[in-house]
Amino acid sequence: MKEFLVEITTQVPEGTPAEEVDRRRAAEAVRARELAASGRLARLWRPVGELRSIGLWRAADEAELRAEVLGSLPMAPWMTAVVTALEPHPNDPGVRS
Repeated sequence: MKEFLVEITTQVPEGTPAEEVDRRRAAEAVRARELAASGRLARLWRPVGELRSIGLWRAADEAELRAEVLGSLPMAPWMTAVVTALEPHPNDPGVRS
């Protein structure tokens, strides 16, 4: 599997009932746990003071990531994702030879 850095910004459409937002957020938390358990979501951060997230995600390719992984999130219709494909760096201190 390939790794991707994904920056997600969520914009709830104006006029969306609070109950719908709450329902989707709860479902989003459940789906994120499922994706983490399957190895698709490796890490997730929120920059201090911001309402966006940055995550380390895994998929076979970007098309699969967008369609099957990110697309499976309940809030996906309200999300904008900036995807950066990653590859190992030869000086990565996390890699042991």
